[in-house]
Amino acid sequence: MKQRAWIYISIVLVLALLMPACGPADDPEDDVLKAAFIYISPPGDLGWTYEHDRGRLFLEAQLGDQVQTTFIENIGEGPDASRVMRQYAQEGYDLVFATSFGYMDHMYEVAQEFPDVFFEHCSGFKTRDNMATYFGRMYQPRYLSGLVAGSMTENNHIGYVAAFPIPEVVRGINAFTLGVRKANPDAQVYVVWTSTWYDPVVEREAAVALLDGGADIIAQHQDTTEPQKAAQERGMLSIGYNSDMRGFVGDTVLTGPVWNWGVYYTDVAQDVLNDTWTSSQYWGSMTDGIVDLADFSPKVPQDVRDLVAAERALIVNGEWDVFCGPITDQAGNLAVAEGECMSDGDMLGIQFFVEGVVGNIQD
Repeated sequence: MKQRAWIYISIVLVLALLMPACGPADDPEDDVLKAAFIYISPPGDLGWTYEHDRGRLFLEAQLGDQVQTTFIENIGEGPDASRVMRQYAQEGYDLVFATSFGYMDHMYEVAQEFPDVFFEHCSGFKTRDNMATYFGRMYQPRYLSGLVAGSMTENNHIGYVAAFPIPEVVRGINAFTLGVRKANPDAQVYVVWTSTWYDPVVEREAAVALLDGGADIIAQHQDTTEPQKAAQERGMLSIGYNSDMRGFVGDTVLTGPVWNWGVYYTDVAQDVLNDTWTSSQYWGSMTDGIVDLADFSPKVPQDVRDLVAAERALIVNGEWDVFCGPITDQAGNLAVAEGECMSDGDMLGIQFFVEGVVGNIQD
């Protein structure tokens, strides 16, 4: 009996010594930041989501073992978005990025339920203590791409395939048109709305309609390369968006405003790891590098490149910005006086077209 008792006591002592080595303090996952990304379309769109996913991969490459990421694609801007965000929070994700405007109210609701999770919403305006917004001044490279289109149209008829009549899209159309008219005061920009972010068939049909109407250059605010492909098939030129679409379509894509999300995503994740994250409304510029203009096609002449370089320098050096007057609206009224510039609030809420745009915001 004594021998059995000593054996039992020995086993208990050994187990007691081993238990601390198996405790949660040594779990390597405790030091890993878990970040989730919610996408409106698949990364294979070669546009909007493609660039967000490149940013996610950049984040992984920069922070290595400190971060673990995941993503889900094709999530609509409805109740399903709330479900997905809530699920990520319940599964222990520390940081959630929602990459489309229509996710805003859903994230705002879920963020209140999970105060210990950090939420980042792309392009919106609602914040909480644990919810920030982020976007870029895409209107700057939009304007530069308009300089190219205005310089290179042969019939002064430029088509623009647009998603939804929200300020973000209206602002982009206006910036592009201001660039077009700076280079060519006789050119006009014809707008067709699709009421979609990602629908390759509808986007192509809209571009074809614009081409049928006489457009010799196609620009767009959509998520795929279909408008650019439609233009190429007609022997026409185009301006890309989101990514450098020349790599997917060819040299008929003259250039295009592009996103570089990776630096922002890395900075946010590092702030969370460092316990320095704070809620903010980030609106970065070409100076920050979050937005830029893609490389030129060989079809773009040197004098056009020089014009773009000169205008770009004014913006980057802070000497001038796109929505500085004089600016006339579509009806011929003075919208921004000479010597004045629109405030960020006015730009973020813009709901009028500038002179040179053909189309209605309410369509």
